[in-house]
Amino acid sequence: MRALELMESENFATSAQVLQEFFVTVVRKASRPLSAERALEWIEEWMAFPCQPIDHQLVRIAIERSERYAISYWDAAILAAAEAVGAGTVYSEDLNHGQRYGNVRVVNPFR
Repeated sequence: MRALELMESENFATSAQVLQEFFVTVVRKASRPLSAERALEWIEEWMAFPCQPIDHQLVRIAIERSERYAISYWDAAILAAAEAVGAGTVYSEDLNHGQRYGNVRVVNPFR
């Protein structure tokens, strides 16, 4: 399922961290990079949906989840943000498909 289809088919939310990672990836790491202006246009489109900010409480929870599940801090922060915004599903190819991390289940959209 493509990203746009996911966003249109379910309640969609993101986190400030995901927006940051998107920007860095598409502007600096992509084989065909976007301009910063074009990347910002994409990010502004997503601002129509809820966005979980990063605060000290989320950092604390992410650290605890990182240790509990033996995953990277960055993945744990995405899971913590998803739970904070009330998401039941996180779409990621970086975590174990089908696994539950607290109240959040991971689905690999590329499977």
